[in-house]
Amino acid sequence: MKTNDASGFRFEPLSPQHKRSEFHCGEPNLDAYFKRQARQDMSRNLSRVHVLTRDGITVDGFYSLSATSIDPGGLPLDIARKLPHFGIPATLLGRMAIDTRMQGQRLGKLVLASALKTAWEGSRIIGSWAVVVDAKESARDFYLKHDFQPFPDHPSRLFLTLEHFSRMVSGISPTT
Repeated sequence: MKTNDASGFRFEPLSPQHKRSEFHCGEPNLDAYFKRQARQDMSRNLSRVHVLTRDGITVDGFYSLSATSIDPGGLPLDIARKLPHFGIPATLLGRMAIDTRMQGQRLGKLVLASALKTAWEGSRIIGSWAVVVDAKESARDFYLKHDFQPFPDHPSRLFLTLEHFSRMVSGISPTT
């Protein structure tokens, strides 16, 4: 399934025609994952990797999603009180990167929006309460700026409820 964006970019699942070897984001661990591990994780049903492309071959960015669960005891108390006392299903935004040739063009926001939309769509089929990300220090402010909240005991682990995301895209205030 391809998702087109007005900017000429589109998102599609990672496939053999994508030139993974040419992707460089400047973060060695992310580059190595994308080049050597991403397709294996997909074939083993461990994650789904989506790429940002203009031509169906060149990869300008990517993100990976997989299932996870949240211990409600690790959430802020005002939120945890409203949830059951067992693992809460969630979606892990495991990795996200933009190729160095495309950095500085605000594509991170576009890639994040696609990841959140994909997670939200998946939550309509299989329950998922939130998207979770283990943010690198250099990326933490990016996620906070997009309404993610930190887990109190793990400030680099962040979450965004899919209810909040749904309200954001529908234009309804999260406090309504």
